[in-house]
Amino acid sequence: MVEVKKMTQTAIVRELAETTGVNNKVSKHYLESLADLAVRETKKNGVFIVPGIGRLVRAERKARVGRNPATGEAIKIPAKKVVKFRLAKSVKDAIVPPKVKK
Repeated sequence: MVEVKKMTQTAIVRELAETTGVNNKVSKHYLESLADLAVRETKKNGVFIVPGIGRLVRAERKARVGRNPATGEAIKIPAKKVVKFRLAKSVKDAIVPPKVKK
């Protein structure tokens, strides 16, 4: 099997610095600021849009009844808030092209 090389935060910072023409410190500060802004806005408004990439959305999950897989016993799962990331259509199409209709 071929090992997949994942991009680290350092690699992302370097790439941003090279493409924008700033130093690594400024690039890292920009990346951290964007992450902080995304968290703050999602908490406040329930949605944060990253243009060209997608959106962070806070969603409510209802309370439900689940099953303990070991015993089969019914258990109550409480309601909770979750965060989802929804990709933009242009990103989906760029990564996995849509099937051509015949």
